[in-house]
Amino acid sequence: MVAATDGSSAENRAHKLGLASGLVVQEIGWDEDADDNLRADIEDLIGSEMLDEDADDVIDVVLLWWRDDDGDLVDALMDAISPLADDGYVWVVSPKTGQDGHVDPSEIAEAAPTAGLTQTSVVSLGNWSGSRLVQPKARPGKRA
Repeated sequence: MVAATDGSSAENRAHKLGLASGLVVQEIGWDEDADDNLRADIEDLIGSEMLDEDADDVIDVVLLWWRDDDGDLVDALMDAISPLADDGYVWVVSPKTGQDGHVDPSEIAEAAPTAGLTQTSVVSLGNWSGSRLVQPKARPGKRA
């Protein structure tokens, strides 16, 4: 029998994000309060380092660390989706209730459609909560 390691819970949290090896993940909004175990496990899962805010690549997933005093969430989401692949998505990761920088879930739910996104799920990530936001699928016969 193999004993669970300290990283196992973070690894399970990384899996909750639906990430897979080879995905290009951009991290925005990192600060000293970010969950470094979760970050390391995401990088292990995708098989590379996450890109920083200045990357010019086409992005599969954006990991947006967001706190109550970080500014305008709609603006941040608009910036985050500009390099996204057509089937890319954004995880808004914010502190849970009772934690410094807590963001009311309704703020994320209201900002998403204004930025042209739809919220599809919410997951628990330790002291953080993740909200998955996706771009609407293009309708056949319509071009953006």
